[in-house]
Amino acid sequence: MSIYEIFKDMHSWFRYVLFVLVLLAIIQSLIGWLGEKAYTEGNRKINLFAMISADVQLLFGIVLYFLSPLVQFNSGTMKDNTLRYFTVEHWVMMLIAIALIHVGHSRSKKATTPENKHKSIAIFYIIAILVIIGAIMAGKLPIFGTV
Repeated sequence: MSIYEIFKDMHSWFRYVLFVLVLLAIIQSLIGWLGEKAYTEGNRKINLFAMISADVQLLFGIVLYFLSPLVQFNSGTMKDNTLRYFTVEHWVMMLIAIALIHVGHSRSKKATTPENKHKSIAIFYIIAILVIIGAIMAGKLPIFGTV
């Protein structure tokens, strides 16, 4: 098994950890926001772990990006759906999602009321998870080619 395959497997499997933690943070924040609950240390930790898992996934992705035989920079890259997806589209959308997670976490730390803390996490993490799902689905749509 090559180093590329190891990182590909880690990146592939760790997405489930990220997805579960972000969903858990979203559910907690919606319950807290809509139910007017206190913002607890448990809420803060789940939100932080979701953000950290996004950062770890990003690190796996960066290593994978530079190890990947698919990533090429030549005139044919933008003409090939698979190459374009992995060379440009996938990582740009994932960076946007990770930035949204960071913004949501930062805003929740700066918020003064529990309602605003929960609201920041809910809004930004929901948008982030939608961008992540969109990025993954973009590689599966026929117009983009099958990745």
